[in-house]
Amino acid sequence: MKPTSHCSPHPREKGVEKGDEKGVSENFRNPHRKRHSRGQRRGRMASFELITSPVAGLDGPANVLVTGASSGIGHALLQQLLESPHVGRAFAVSRAARANVLLETLQSLHGERLQRLDADITCEADLAHVADAAQTAGALHLVINAAGVLHGDGLLPEKSIEQVRSATLERVFALNAFAPLLLAKALLPQLCRGQPATFASLSARVGSIGDNHAGGWYAYRASKAAQNQLMKTFSIEWKRRNPRSTCLLLHPGTVDTPLSAPFQSRVPAARLFDPWRAAAQLLKIIAESTPEDSGRFIGWDGQDIPW
Repeated sequence: MKPTSHCSPHPREKGVEKGDEKGVSENFRNPHRKRHSRGQRRGRMASFELITSPVAGLDGPANVLVTGASSGIGHALLQQLLESPHVGRAFAVSRAARANVLLETLQSLHGERLQRLDADITCEADLAHVADAAQTAGALHLVINAAGVLHGDGLLPEKSIEQVRSATLERVFALNAFAPLLLAKALLPQLCRGQPATFASLSARVGSIGDNHAGGWYAYRASKAAQNQLMKTFSIEWKRRNPRSTCLLLHPGTVDTPLSAPFQSRVPAARLFDPWRAAAQLLKIIAESTPEDSGRFIGWDGQDIPW
């Protein structure tokens, strides 16, 4: 689906998968380009086989939607979900999903189970097209927002207050804070069918006000803190509309990709995750979460992060 967008064009952002101040990540390493040892392949399978259904309490296949699906953690999440027999339809959302080679490869493997949707999720007109497409599946059971930005064309994390610009704040907040809530708003009819449903959005530990000891990164930190508040508020209203709903804010840790290299110098090797491992860790948390967990801000290790 190629929507006719009435939204203002944005410069292409570098999709950043929510690391901490010592490391961030961007592109998913295409598994077809890199050989893995037999042990590594077994490790990948074992990590995902822990999941029966990606949504706790759901009887039958889950219909899923992933944003930021063309690269990084978003692509790894989508790939692992599609490998599960417990997933029915899948929607991959990205600004150029139909032209993305990795998503095209997944389409060739999974056929009509996967639908690629071109959308700028900061644009409400594009989100309306996404919602229209998702209606073809009926209910949605799992939505994962993996889109986000830390750096891009003309955009770098601020090291001092002198570097703060209103245009930068608006650009970062649009994708990191406002887009997840607007996505939830657009998809709400499909998430309120009385069935178990989970909405998970990738946040970041640097969005924690209580855990902010380093300073800097004004726009990114504040946008993640804003996302946390907005989605926490949404979780309360959503539970009234669908008591079987679960809304989660997830910090995936620092993930190893080429564009994270400038931020990796002080990251211990054991804490620098491959995107596949990061995705598996998040899917395990999602699958084990219930409506009692709704509104939590959770790290990759399953521990709560202070607001």
